[in-house]
Amino acid sequence: MSQYVTAAEAVKVVQSGNRVYVQAAAATPSVLTKALTDRAAELRNVEICHLHTEGEAPYANPELSESFHVNSFFIGSNVRHTLVAGNGSYTPVFLSELPLLFRKKVVSLDVVFIHVSPPDNHGYCSLGVSVEATLAAIENAKMVVAQVNPKMPRTFGDSLLHVSEIDYLVEAETEIHGHGMAEITPEEAKIGDFVASLIEDRSTLQMGIGSIPNAALAKLGNHKDLGLHTEMFSDGVIDLIEKGIVTCNYKGVSRGRALATFLVGSKRLYDFVDNNPFIEMRESSYVNDASIIRQNPKMVAINSAIEVDVTGQVCADSIGGKMYSGVGGQMDFIRGASLSEGGKAIIALPSVTKRGESRIVPHLKQGAGVVTTRSHVQYIITENGIADLYGKTLKQRVAEMVKIAHPEHQERVEREYFEMIKNG
Repeated sequence: MSQYVTAAEAVKVVQSGNRVYVQAAAATPSVLTKALTDRAAELRNVEICHLHTEGEAPYANPELSESFHVNSFFIGSNVRHTLVAGNGSYTPVFLSELPLLFRKKVVSLDVVFIHVSPPDNHGYCSLGVSVEATLAAIENAKMVVAQVNPKMPRTFGDSLLHVSEIDYLVEAETEIHGHGMAEITPEEAKIGDFVASLIEDRSTLQMGIGSIPNAALAKLGNHKDLGLHTEMFSDGVIDLIEKGIVTCNYKGVSRGRALATFLVGSKRLYDFVDNNPFIEMRESSYVNDASIIRQNPKMVAINSAIEVDVTGQVCADSIGGKMYSGVGGQMDFIRGASLSEGGKAIIALPSVTKRGESRIVPHLKQGAGVVTTRSHVQYIITENGIADLYGKTLKQRVAEMVKIAHPEHQERVEREYFEMIKNG
């Protein structure tokens, strides 16, 4: 076979009983996963593992359970049903440690599907908008199959990969998976105000995708010399970079560069990062390493949660016993920011769900996972204010947390907590 083949030819390297790793997020190689799914009738017990992926995941159809089993290291909406249907599992792992699972052969790999830019004059492709654990997967898989796409942004850092490290290349020009910026609600805008009030000039930021990070970023127009050291970023940072507010000049690591391990956004974001040396993409074992993160002075980590109890236990991966997402990088950055000189670790969330249920609770739902422990928490923010829990007793924490609960739930939340304590 030539190195350049069709998708149907390339995926023939996958055999029954193999384990396949799929590059994540906006770089999901959907042409390859679709071609593999088309072979379902001739395959049995193929494990497909990945972090959150974008687009359709046809192999996750429960009707194909004899052919494919999904192993999620972070659960996306396109495969969430597999945990209930039985054709999927979840492996709890910090994003910082996922590459180690491959390098230590704890999770051995047969094939890796990746999504890259075309080779340059020197034979180098770019992993573009998602590095995460893909380098470790490439190093440890027996076969590497690449979807080659001229629309994949060319990024720098760990993302560069020589064509000699790829076994088969499949040319496929498709749009990069993306998300536009959602409209910010009044509650999210208030949360953004409170988050921004904690951010000092020369701080280095970590934030995720969504309206709350974007609301906070929108309030930073008068700040100076901010930095980026973040698991991922989206469109919300572009204006701050172009206005000279995010300069990265006072970071402790990768000074002068915005550091990330994956990106998800709109075409504007992908055009912005293409061939832009200001953006440095590194493996998650580096970006998410708490000992690296803490080297940034005034490191501010902004993360979210599904619910938080009044003592500060943060559930961010499940709704009761039902898995929803995963551990991801929250603890990596919460700990790294906490240990940074002048750093701040923030959990920001609306005080109620869309159905009006309180997300500040007397106790977590039965079966809920604790992603960030009460001893790691510093600040919890809702649209009702900031709860500073650092160094506080349990009683003091309850008082702080009740204040930021929705007014309709405050009395009940406090009463139920103390009744639970009294009754054992």
